[in-house]
Amino acid sequence: MLIVAVFTVRCACADEFRQFETAAARLMARHGGRIERTVVLDPTPADDPERFRELHLVRFRDTAAFQAYRADPELAALAALREFAVVSTEIWTGTDGPTYS
Repeated sequence: MLIVAVFTVRCACADEFRQFETAAARLMARHGGRIERTVVLDPTPADDPERFRELHLVRFRDTAAFQAYRADPELAALAALREFAVVSTEIWTGTDGPTYS
């Protein structure tokens, strides 16, 4: 299972966001998931200069593993840290597509 997540983060809270994501990545690993790649998105003219966007490509072995991660009480314990730093999150799920090489 592939997940594409785009986080809009308060610039002033970048350290807290990184702290949250580091802890979340450890929990993902426990449930068969991992962050495969992150991309800090270039700002657009419409973007708020007080915020930045970061894209994560995340892989879990299956939907059950992702659901177990989401239900982990340690993840719930991180909710306040996440809410402090993250303004919004967009998530898409899918599967591997064709390679274009």
